[in-house]
Order: sequence, then structure tokens, then C-alpha cells
Amino acid sequence: MDNFMQAAIEEAKKGLEEGGVPIGSVIVYHGKIIGRGHNRRVQSGSPILHGEMDAFADAGRQPASVYKECVIYTTLSPCCMCSGAIELYGIPHVVVGENQTFMGAEDRLRKAGVKVEVLQDPTCIELMTTFIADKPELWFEDIGE
Repeated sequence: MDNFMQAAIEEAKKGLEEGGVPIGSVIVYHGKIIGRGHNRRVQSGSPILHGEMDAFADAGRQPASVYKECVIYTTLSPCCMCSGAIELYGIPHVVVGENQTFMGAEDRLRKAGVKVEVLQDPTCIELMTTFIADKPELWFEDIGE
């Protein structure tokens, strides 16, 4: 498995251990992780701290020229909010762990010219499948169903 997706999975597991939603993300620039995060919506009471948004916050202020050369790895297909941030900052490549449990705004990203690579990683699928079965109220609270 790719080391960067493994780092995103480690973030997802950290979120689960904290009582949150197991979604993790890392932002990679020239082969180095510059931002890492996990969904902290439950832990922080924030509606916007999804894994990708937490990774952006961890990366801090970066010039557009940096983001235009980054790859973002996320364990789950990014929602419209996170996809909007990816598009806003001009990240050209997204590696998605899985989109079976949730199909995010991948079409939006592709239409914006972003390369979207979906792995259907068994670990990512297992993390979300188990979480949704164990804590459906937390999952559906976030996605509005």
C-alpha cells in the first residue's frame, strides 16, 4: 500500500479512537506530508472539521504555487465542502481510499480538471462500513440523511 494512503488511514484510526468519524487525510508536496488531519467534527463540535479540512488547517498558510503541486489523499470520497476547498486551492490530484460507502463530489472535481484516483482500499471500506453499522446516528448526522 502507498505510504501516503497509509498515513491517511492512521489519521482515520486516530479519529475513531477519539470517538469521532474514521476519515483521514494527508496533503503531500514533492513527496513530503505538509498537512495531516482527521475528521474532528464530533470531538470539536465543529461542522467543518472533516478530514480534508483538518489537513488543510494543519498545512497552514501555503502559497497557491505550493498547493498547485500537491496531492491530497483521503480515506473517503470528499464531500462537496472538501471538494470545494480542493478546487479553491488548485490541488490537481486527489487519491481516494474508497467511494463505496459514500460518493462525494468526485464529478465536480473531475469537471474542474482534478485527477481523481479511487483505490477501493479494503481497510478504508472496512473502517467506514463498521463505523456506519456501529454509530449510524453520528454518520447520518453529518451527511444529512
